[in-house]
Amino acid sequence: MTTQEVKRKLTAILSADVKGYSRLMGKDEESTAHTLNTYKEVMAGLIQRHHGRVVDAPGDNVLAEFASVVDAVRCAVEIQKELETRNAELPENRRMEFRIGINLGDVIEEGDKILGDGVNITARMESLSKAGGICISGTAFDQVKNKLSVGYQYLGKQTVKNIPDPVRAYKVLTGPEVVGKVIGEKEPKETRWGWKVAAVVVLALVAGGLLWNFYLRATRIEPASKERMAFPLPDKPSIAVLPFVNMSGDPKKDYFSDGITEEIINALSKIPHIFVIARSSTFTYKGKSAKVQQVAEQMGVRYVLEGSVQWSGDRVRITAQLVDATTGHHVFSERYDRELKDLFALQDEITMKIMTAMQVKLTYGEQVRMMAKGTKNLEAYLKLMQAFEYRHIMTKEGKIKYRQLAEETIALDPKCALAYSFLASSIGQQALLGVYKNPQEALAPAMDLAQKAVSIDDSQALPHSVLAFIYIMYKRDFEKGIAEAERAVALEPNSAEAYTQLAVHLLWAGRPEEAIALFKKAIRLSPIPPFRSLLRIADAYASIGQYEEAIATYKKIIQKEPHQVFAHLHLAVTLMLAGKEDEARAEATEVMRLDPQFSLERFARSRPLKNQLDIDREVAALRKAGLK
Repeated sequence: MTTQEVKRKLTAILSADVKGYSRLMGKDEESTAHTLNTYKEVMAGLIQRHHGRVVDAPGDNVLAEFASVVDAVRCAVEIQKELETRNAELPENRRMEFRIGINLGDVIEEGDKILGDGVNITARMESLSKAGGICISGTAFDQVKNKLSVGYQYLGKQTVKNIPDPVRAYKVLTGPEVVGKVIGEKEPKETRWGWKVAAVVVLALVAGGLLWNFYLRATRIEPASKERMAFPLPDKPSIAVLPFVNMSGDPKKDYFSDGITEEIINALSKIPHIFVIARSSTFTYKGKSAKVQQVAEQMGVRYVLEGSVQWSGDRVRITAQLVDATTGHHVFSERYDRELKDLFALQDEITMKIMTAMQVKLTYGEQVRMMAKGTKNLEAYLKLMQAFEYRHIMTKEGKIKYRQLAEETIALDPKCALAYSFLASSIGQQALLGVYKNPQEALAPAMDLAQKAVSIDDSQALPHSVLAFIYIMYKRDFEKGIAEAERAVALEPNSAEAYTQLAVHLLWAGRPEEAIALFKKAIRLSPIPPFRSLLRIADAYASIGQYEEAIATYKKIIQKEPHQVFAHLHLAVTLMLAGKEDEARAEATEVMRLDPQFSLERFARSRPLKNQLDIDREVAALRKAGLK
């Protein structure tokens, strides 16, 4: 690599390793390896949550980088607190304690790796740290002093191999009695005088009632730019709820953290005084390191909520922090430790905290609707959370699992309206996927289930949306279907899904212009729409003769999800109608490759269009493209 090719940058580096790792491995290799993997997963989740990235994690070491030293130190403090809690549950001889070092330094960037003096100094800070402790360099200290609710102990200047000048080192102190203090450091008179001036300023702020605002400035992050936002800010409080990170150390419990996230989104979606980004968009950030600023600008919102969930046995711990992205201020940051049986009350508490922070006042009726959970049976609720995950998977196998979980939920709580809606929609979606030889016969029980769901609970949007879908799929009763879909929108005026469902039913009823207007509303609520929504939007453009717009949208779906047979199928129809016969035949070939059992007869039976001439036109186009 030549000098010109070397890529350098200034970054905050965190390095951690296990104190006495060899001793632990010598005593119990299997248990130590299991604990290490679990703890490293926990650390990776926290690093991601604090806007960092794991650079490398060999053996018992974790190396990460952050754009902000404040984020790095805040993350390190939370890591040590979390691991301390977990260690308390282990026998003393199996406890695993990490040492953490942090430095702000210049590094060489090679692909995903970083190296150089900045990393070497970080490793030296790590070696100075005690088990369960944090040590930071002088350059890091200069960036974070006075910005976090911690104290520091000056450890003097330390020699670092191959670094000519000694490096200042500081131990991070987390006790409440040392917050804001720097122990052992002799400051010049000018510095001491500066502290006195700062103290006078703080007192003045307190006297003026501005201490809280001062605190928020101290912990601010880089604010989002309104000019760079993909959409204008709504004229009411707007929020994106990011997927809560699963901190349980078990990927199989993702459904639990995802379910809690979805419940918060669903509760907020029922309130007309706010604007809420849909799950389908915010979940595109799952498992990614996304900055609050980036989310706010991409989604066009003021507030961003992020958090984590840890579920172990009969205990659950949820952390949540709300950020005003336009100012970079943390509006609140809370940690809740509760018994699992208190989960319903805890979710309500978090949701109300969000509403209060955004200064949204609710009527009693709005509070009741917002807090509706669908079941009071905790075991049934956990099944319902699992079903939520499969509800969004449009495969035959996914729908089988979706149906199974809905049936298991009903067995646990026969009065759970959402479970009946899930069961009805699973049958309807299987009909769309071509699972049944006679869809109309299969949909008969779905109608009974959808009507039962609404009779049990008329106050939730989803049962009405599902009933609308079944009215049209089974009865071809577009008038009743559209009425139920409109009821769903009225109940959840922030639901992209409700708007999409209403738009789809209007499209199927032969009212594409009205459908397109509603699709545009749904896209504002879900700026990264799921493929099903994009598919119907493309159908709408095709139905009014805007073939190029439709073709571009179908290709956009295929680019991201090339296995989606429906996109290839509808693209084949549109290409043929647009006179692009060779391209249409190529798409028809792809349809047969993805679904060798495809038949035009089955396709025609599954199309829920009011106008039979529209179905005949599509069938004729597909036959001309070579399908049978």
